[in-house]
Amino acid sequence: MKRIPLVILSACVLLLLAGAALYAHARSGVNQVALASQRKGVTVIKAEKATFRAVHRYVGTVVPWLSARVGPQLTAAYVDTLLVRPGAVVKRGTVLATLDCRNASSAATALRNQARAVARTQSAVASEAARMSGLVEGGFVSPDELEQKKAESESKDAQRLALEAQAAGSSLQVQDCILKAPFDGEVMERFVDPGAFIRPGMPVVTVVDRHLVRIAADVPEDDFEAVKPGTDVDIHLLATGKNLKAKIARRAPGAVPETRTVHFEIDLSNDERDLPVGTTAELRLEAGDSLDAVKVPLTAATLRGEKASLFVAENGVARAKTVAVLGEREGSLYLRPQLPAGALVVTEGRSALNDGDRIEAKE
Repeated sequence: MKRIPLVILSACVLLLLAGAALYAHARSGVNQVALASQRKGVTVIKAEKATFRAVHRYVGTVVPWLSARVGPQLTAAYVDTLLVRPGAVVKRGTVLATLDCRNASSAATALRNQARAVARTQSAVASEAARMSGLVEGGFVSPDELEQKKAESESKDAQRLALEAQAAGSSLQVQDCILKAPFDGEVMERFVDPGAFIRPGMPVVTVVDRHLVRIAADVPEDDFEAVKPGTDVDIHLLATGKNLKAKIARRAPGAVPETRTVHFEIDLSNDERDLPVGTTAELRLEAGDSLDAVKVPLTAATLRGEKASLFVAENGVARAKTVAVLGEREGSLYLRPQLPAGALVVTEGRSALNDGDRIEAKE
């Protein structure tokens, strides 16, 4: 019985010792140094000396040198025959389609016949007036009768001319029923099939000439000087994947009032007819003079307008810098040489930095 207090006392002492050991172990893992006084690990890269020239990128459209939507201009009729399909190569004057113009043909024939009948009547009246003029001197015919006969002759002649004009108009309608290719080229679109009813101004087919193609684009008005004729342009054609080089052939003398954009064109030879029209072309051209610059990764800075904010490692301390931006290209940022080449620019870890923080830089 006397041993029970000793056992309890021994257990309490052991518990106290275990608690003290655990407390000491926990205290040993606590960092007693303030975090603010520790160096922050960052990754840096050296700023490189470079030159920068502004690059402008635009989107243009490949258009044919000539393009025409062929259809009737005077006649409304049914399509009788349509002889071509997209892709057909045609020569100037090739018949593309014909319309059912029997009414116009009949009207033209009737007008020509009426004109011939009136012409014969006018000739007879003119001959009679000539005979009457010889009878006026002998008093056999009064001058008034002669004047009436001459007036009748002139009236018939005017009627003949009017009918001939109407017949010529009807002949134009008949000619309008035969649709021909206006130039050498290819058929790009076919809008109707035989049996369709079309009216003046409605297209039947589209013919394009691709021996030479144009790339047309519009740029903002402040790029007027950048797209002057003779400027070299790098071209990427999306449809074929080709990369070409060419020069600007022409530029509009002013901007479009509604959009304030300037139109320019580039000519490309296409003798093989391998460049499709109506497709997209990406244009790249350099503008302005080459400028001295310092190049850093785009991820090393925060852009605000034309300024870039970044951190530079100087003697183990992070220094905040604000530098003017010249431009960016292919993941790199080009800055004015206010920042010296070779400066250690922070790329990773800069989001946790403040100006003056102590850092441990890894290049």
